[in-house]
Amino acid sequence: MTYVLKSKNKSLELSKPIIMGILNATPDSFSDGGQFNTYETACQHADEMIAHGAQIIDIGGESTRPGAPDVSLEEELARVIPVIEHVSKKDVWISIDTSKPEVMKQAVEAGAHLINDVRALQEPGALEVAASLNVPVCLMHMQGTPRTMQTAPKYQDVIEDIAVFFEQRIKACIDAGIKREHIILDPGFGFGKTLEHNLTILKNQKAFHRFDLPVLIGLSRKSMFKHLLNRDVEERLAGSLAGAMISAQKGAHIIRVHDVAETVDVLTVVDVCQE
Repeated sequence: MTYVLKSKNKSLELSKPIIMGILNATPDSFSDGGQFNTYETACQHADEMIAHGAQIIDIGGESTRPGAPDVSLEEELARVIPVIEHVSKKDVWISIDTSKPEVMKQAVEAGAHLINDVRALQEPGALEVAASLNVPVCLMHMQGTPRTMQTAPKYQDVIEDIAVFFEQRIKACIDAGIKREHIILDPGFGFGKTLEHNLTILKNQKAFHRFDLPVLIGLSRKSMFKHLLNRDVEERLAGSLAGAMISAQKGAHIIRVHDVAETVDVLTVVDVCQE
């Protein structure tokens, strides 16, 4: 099934997996916190990811790592809006990684095409604002909150529990006026999951195709590779690339990564070898 995302008179075909490059304009993100939290370094990194083949740049101003503190609305806007305005001059889609309705609104006004919300539009007012903006939304599953999500997460059946959550959030979105063709699903690797949960999701990604919606996979440099491979965050490239390859082979439509050039190489090899 080929999906086509549409936003602001731009189209993005998902006939094969595409790359979403991660741009954390934050001082404390788990992998690259502080590397790109000035306007100059953030813009430079965005330009590099675009040059390396990213078709979406995902810009976030609040870390969602385990235990991350809250960030004020004013601070988050100050971190992301100038960078969005810079990237909007490029031929690339822009995703705003936020749960705050006002950040969604101002980001889309500044040039963002997509809302990527780890809380799946559950914050007060988020559904209504997202519907009014008429852009695609990515709904991610998370058990708990960033502060609590890794405190002994438990599921009866991790795949089916996530599927039930997706059913509920899809219905809530459609009831709020969001078009079904604007919905993307993300099972949320590392967000309230143990290593076993993450590996089960990785093996069973095709289960989420039942919704006939694009699936986004984000496992780049996640702590699952620390637990599986005993690798520090700067040593997780190989594991991340293996995860991206498996996800592509299992039908993921968007793969969210830190290492764009390397992942593009992997997906190119996967693509030419598809039967």
